[in-house]
Amino acid sequence: MKPVWDLAIVGAGPAGTAAALGALSADPTLSVLLLDRTGFPRDKTCGDGIAPHVLDLLASVGVTGLLDDWTPVRRLALEHDGLVVDREMQRATWVVPREVFDARLVEAAAAAGAQLVNHRVRDVELRPDCVMLDGTIAAKVVVGADGAQSVVRRALGVKSAPAALALRGYAPTRDGRDARQVIVYGPGRQPSYAWSFDRGDGLSNVGYGEALHPGRPHPTRADLLAKLEQLLPDSTRDGTSWKAHHLPLTTWTWRPHLGRVLLAGDAAALINPMTGEGIYYAVATGLHAGRAALAGSDAGATYRKLVRPLAAHFRHATLAGRLSGSPRILDAGIRGAAADQRVFDDLVALGLADGRITSRVLRSLVGR
Repeated sequence: MKPVWDLAIVGAGPAGTAAALGALSADPTLSVLLLDRTGFPRDKTCGDGIAPHVLDLLASVGVTGLLDDWTPVRRLALEHDGLVVDREMQRATWVVPREVFDARLVEAAAAAGAQLVNHRVRDVELRPDCVMLDGTIAAKVVVGADGAQSVVRRALGVKSAPAALALRGYAPTRDGRDARQVIVYGPGRQPSYAWSFDRGDGLSNVGYGEALHPGRPHPTRADLLAKLEQLLPDSTRDGTSWKAHHLPLTTWTWRPHLGRVLLAGDAAALINPMTGEGIYYAVATGLHAGRAALAGSDAGATYRKLVRPLAAHFRHATLAGRLSGSPRILDAGIRGAAADQRVFDDLVALGLADGRITSRVLRSLVGR
């Protein structure tokens, strides 16, 4: 008779490893299987920005010092149509390649007791007493943390989310873009922007992304590179490791399914539509999903309760994404952030973690 795992996690990125850490911190005796189709370390297309709030979450399950050997980034610059705000953030962020960050999270999950297996899941079958993966792996609860093209999400019949497309590469850090994260918004309707995030080691993560629209052709690789160079001149010179990927954007109505199968991170379409941030949401929902797994058949209901505050944030983020689609409102936000450090801090929290649209931000937008 095949063993039945307490928890099987499909995908060993930040959401999946966080699910393992969340479950094992709640009950170290659980049997936790962590499945991924590739080995580690491995590259992952991303902006590589890691907010301090992510490290707060990891510290809550005993994972500390993860990025102590990387240089913190303290400034954020936003620009649109000649308007600029360049301020020090309330708390520093980090820019760390996912090849490094994800491998360290896998090591932390394994140290906590998770078993990592190189396996590509192709089939998910829901049974009354368990979930079967590929007809051979049985688990009381499954967490789908398998990214934007999630097999687990398709098995649940969850509809595709609105999406953006982004291209990322690594290039030498240019003068004037060092020691900061730089975002330059594109012309016309938003969201679209180019970025240059200094890693602190002589290289920057540079890229360009824009929302996709039904009925319109998707931009090509050449289109994305051209727009990046237009908004951030000289950013593509000597660039390497160019990769594009889809970003499934969260919506106003996100609500986890009930039952034994939970979705976390990109698999749940949890990307901030205003900024493209996803790592914080991956770790936050992964931890909650892991903790909820202890409830067995009631895992979905428990997960809903745990993520309720985060679901409220997603409503604010969705509204902010729609508002920032207007160039006038985007400009008002940049002016407000340039005039008031507190408005700047509120917008950073909304874009990088679980902040809300505060009354201070609203007053600033209306006044401008």
